[in-house]
Parts: sequence; C-alpha cells; structure tokens
Amino acid sequence: MSDRLMLLDTASLYFRAFYGVPDKVKAPDGSPINAARGLLDMIAKLVSTYQPTHLVACWDDDWRPQWRVDLIPSYKAHRVVEVVPNGADVEEVPDPLEAQIPLIRAELAALGIPIIGVAEHEADDVIGTLATRATMPVDIVTGDRDLFQLVDDARDIRVIYTARGMSNLETLTDVSVVGKYGVLPSQYADFATMRGDASDGLPGVSGVGEKTAATLLQTHGDLAGIRAAALAGEGMSAGVAAKILAASDYLDVAPTVVLVARDLDIAVPAEPLGHLDDTAKDAATALAEAWNLGTSMTRALAALPV
Repeated sequence: MSDRLMLLDTASLYFRAFYGVPDKVKAPDGSPINAARGLLDMIAKLVSTYQPTHLVACWDDDWRPQWRVDLIPSYKAHRVVEVVPNGADVEEVPDPLEAQIPLIRAELAALGIPIIGVAEHEADDVIGTLATRATMPVDIVTGDRDLFQLVDDARDIRVIYTARGMSNLETLTDVSVVGKYGVLPSQYADFATMRGDASDGLPGVSGVGEKTAATLLQTHGDLAGIRAAALAGEGMSAGVAAKILAASDYLDVAPTVVLVARDLDIAVPAEPLGHLDDTAKDAATALAEAWNLGTSMTRALAALPV
C-alpha cells in the first residue's frame, strides 16, 4: 500500500461528534463521553475508508491567535466567553464537551495518533504546514471551507469534507472546488476574503457576494489584480470598483488572516499509523473499559493497519 497522510481538523470533528452523538451513554462516574466515542467512530470510518498510512490529529493550541485579531478585531469575537490578557481567549465550548477534551487526547494517544499543535496558531495552520511539507498524498478531514485553499491535484492533496455528516463525506479536488465556487483552490483564499464569513467574524467586501467574487477572480486572477483593476477603473462596473476601493483597509490585512500558515516549525511524523504492540493494545482496551468507550474503541483499534 502506498503512503498516504491524513490530517484531522480535530476540533471540527469532536464538535461534530458532540452535537451528533446522543449523550445517553455515560462513563461509569456519570461523565459525558459522546464526543469521545463519536470521534473514535469517525476515526474508524475514516481509516477504513481512505486507508491512510500516516495520521495526525491537528490541534488548536490557540483557536483565536492574537496576531489575527490585531489585524481584524472581529475575528471570531462572537465566540469569546472570556478575554485573557497576554494569553489565549477562552472559546465558548459547552461544559460537557470541555470535560471530554482530556479523554479525547488520551484516546488519541492510546491509538498511537500524534497530536500536533503550535503556540499562537490554529489547527488550520498546522494542517497547512504539514500538507505543504508532505512528500506523500494528503487527505485533510474538516468541516471548514477555509481549508479548500490547500486542495492541489498536482500534489494529490484532497479535502474530505464533513459538513453533510459522516454518512455523506465529500471528497474535494480541483475540479469539485471549481464546480462549487467557480474558482481554483489557489484562488480560494482571495475568494473567501472578498465573500467574508460570519462564522469567523470576517466582514468581507460589502456588496460583493460569491458570484461577483468568482467573476472578478476569473477575470483578474487574484486579489492584487482585482484591486489594481478597480483603481484603474477597468474590467468591472463602476459600482463594483467603488466597493473594492471602499474596502481597501480591510483588503490590506484580511488575506493574512485568511491564508493558513505553511511554514511552521513542525514536520510530518515518520512513524506510520497502527502496528500497536500488545502492551499498547492492552492500554487502549483498559482506557476503553475505564471510560465505557465500548465498541467505539474496538472499531478504532480494528481499523488500524496491522
């Protein structure tokens, strides 16, 4: 089997598991375990379906980096429940999910799946760097459209998109991104910058929606070309040019916020997925028994390469 790297947008997955898996089953002490069990089931399906030889759980060491907030203060501001001076702001996370994060990290470790995060950066940045540095095909598993910017058929980098649920996974390639949005993956960050994203607190260019943004990129190639054309009054209506020019301050900084990092000081782990020895398997089974993870851990272990 040829090598293939799978990168998990871990928070995206465990949030989906928390809201998608009923919380009727509890740990022996009554603690919620729906997100932890659901994530194990997701990993079992993903590994069985796509057969990665290497797997990384990419982590939000800082879900709202200050350097992004400094550029666009509204960035994810609606999700902040506590501002932490000189530290990472506290994200709005339901208490029953927050309580499961240590167990999620423990189960990933038990499966031999490395967790990689970088201070002052989001999981997206970790994914961007590992995908860029990989010397093998890459599958990025996420429900976040921002990562469409990494799709690259020439390097066999795909996105396994989870927005429609684990039973309706969508594999995005160059062709499918163009089919959905009318832009190439390499243009997607500029497209997202102009369109904006309320879920991330990105205002976008007022009056410029997806269709206009796509048309502008098809005509002018990238955001720099669009801004130059707007300044020259060429290649677009006067009204659209006025909207682009009015958004100059935003467009000066937004691309830095939207672009994922590709040059962090991390490397793709050399150790392949699976091949757990008996001691490791016993430890994973003991963890499952202690927390009532049941068949979810069994399925995840069975999906690992042997």
